[in-house]
Amino acid sequence: MAKTKPAPTKYFEDQFDDEEVLFVFRKHPIMMRRGLIIGLLAWLVGPVITLALTYTRPNNPPNMAFFGLSLAISIVLGILLLTPSWISWYFSVFIVTDQRFIQIAQRGLFHRAVADLGLKQIQSVNYEVDGFQATLLGFGTMNLRTYVGDLTIHEVHHPAKVQKRFLDILRKEGIEAEPYPAAAQTHQPSGVHEETEAQEDTQEA
Repeated sequence: MAKTKPAPTKYFEDQFDDEEVLFVFRKHPIMMRRGLIIGLLAWLVGPVITLALTYTRPNNPPNMAFFGLSLAISIVLGILLLTPSWISWYFSVFIVTDQRFIQIAQRGLFHRAVADLGLKQIQSVNYEVDGFQATLLGFGTMNLRTYVGDLTIHEVHHPAKVQKRFLDILRKEGIEAEPYPAAAQTHQPSGVHEETEAQEDTQEA
């Protein structure tokens, strides 16, 4: 009796029963920079208050217990302020299966958008690393040229590795998609879908 092939493991809610996940990638953590800056500034609240009270009340300065409590509160506050940005980064993923490319965008605590694109619709996969910061930290912009327009993904971590893996998957699936130099893309066709940068501007909901 022939053995039945086990069903692929399900990694996300909308995965088809016969669909296999081949590759998952995220954006660079740099997209959390605004939340990280705000969170780090919040850590200074307790020490700054303690310092201010020390100078304004020299006869009755705050003790170490007050400093420790204010610092602990500041750290908790900073973590709370960073959490929405972290959620947006961690739960925003790009999934390549043997059938399609899925973009899951999480913005803040209560907004989630999912879009998918059939692998056979992809014509080329390109990337661009522009500027000192992007080169130093290893992130860039990816562009997927498709029959229905272009899909642009900003702040992709290690875009060269992602492009290579993406092309390997497409070729294994019998799809001839080629990389073209990003500089050759002088314009985008009408109907272009470009991913917005709202994720990095996410504020606490």
